[in-house]
Amino acid sequence: MRVAILTAAAALSTTVALAAEADLRRSESFDAIQDKIERSVALFGEMAKVITHPRCMNCHPADNIPRQGDDQRLHRPPMVRGGEASFGPSGLHCNSCHGSENLAVVGHDRDIPGHDPWQLAPANMGWIGLSVHEICVQLKDPARNGNRSLADISKHLATDGLVGWGWHPGKGREAAPGTQEILGELTQAWIKTGAACPK
Repeated sequence: MRVAILTAAAALSTTVALAAEADLRRSESFDAIQDKIERSVALFGEMAKVITHPRCMNCHPADNIPRQGDDQRLHRPPMVRGGEASFGPSGLHCNSCHGSENLAVVGHDRDIPGHDPWQLAPANMGWIGLSVHEICVQLKDPARNGNRSLADISKHLATDGLVGWGWHPGKGREAAPGTQEILGELTQAWIKTGAACPK
């Protein structure tokens, strides 16, 4: 009986993982597109499923006010970016409430999200209100992306722990589509095909 339960649990875990991956196509699924620029644009379009998801957008406000939840509502209690470090205002930094990991709150339907560090993206990386084209252009511009090269962007999206939190947001939040590994693969393929932006 115990073996059957463990086997069923393993099968369910595999099914859940496959369902998550199905939400984000792998880079090789775009190989049939012959035109390199067209393929690059399609790859960024797939990346945009993650980039424009609330797990990413909530931390990329253009107005310096973080968002919360799947509906991207204004942060409660009221919060602002603070200084250049984007850790919140002096005396009430983000880590005043957000610890190094998600925190379950008894009687509530959502965890308090957490990661070390917990912070907003730099002010020049505000995405809320931008089109996918505008986000793509901004992402490639070192003057507006934290002085990152395309290789730096690729590494950031593929390996950064705070980006990775988007797939482990705790109770009460929808995870970003796919996996961080797939996003990393898509980003590499997008760069290799010329890092073209959708119109």
